Amino acid sequence: MMLELHGHPFSSYTWKALIPLYANGTEFTFREIDQSVPKFESFTGRAHPSGQFPVLVDGGQVVVESTSIVEHLAVHYPGPAPLIPADPAQAAVARMLDRVFDNYVMGNMQRVIAAHFVDRDDPAAGGLRAEPYEPEIAAGKAGLRRAYAWLERWLEANVLPPHVSLVTCAAAPALFYADWVEPIPASCPRLAALRAELLALPAVVRCVEDARPYRAYFPYGAPDRD
Repeated sequence: MMLELHGHPFSSYTWKALIPLYANGTEFTFREIDQSVPKFESFTGRAHPSGQFPVLVDGGQVVVESTSIVEHLAVHYPGPAPLIPADPAQAAVARMLDRVFDNYVMGNMQRVIAAHFVDRDDPAAGGLRAEPYEPEIAAGKAGLRRAYAWLERWLEANVLPPHVSLVTCAAAPALFYADWVEPIPASCPRLAALRAELLALPAVVRCVEDARPYRAYFPYGAPDRD
């Protein structure tokens, strides 16, 4: 049975799962989530413990969480893109950076976005806030600045795994969207250069272009760039 990936083209974590599929030319079917179906009545809502996406279906196996999807693809669908470094020590570094990009770049970016919404899991309270919750926006942006500074220091002293790796898959969507809410400062030139490098990769370009029709959904209004 062909692989199926369930997600949404504008979703950062869906990008994380799409990038390795595109980079290795892996055949799969993309199943865009139907946003008219209540969250926990959808396939992804039932498949994931908190109803999130993406979800990968590989025959009779269901894989949730984007990092686990990349790991699954590395084991079962290897290709020219070295998703996980062969050296165990380098693999450990790749997994560390994956957590940094997910938790402290993507995570803080999502704090800022979430501050524009009321509880979207409560059907009676869905939608945008009348006024964004400014303390949470400030906290998310401060977290992004700390993450940027840490990554700049790390990049100064270390070398990333070659593209396309687990780090690529985590960093590309995280930096793409994070820079929209808190631009990477001039004090982080290596990180800014990494973002530009990632956005030039063919697998990432495809994600950016496929997501372009959905930019009106971005609470701030998507910037006129990228």
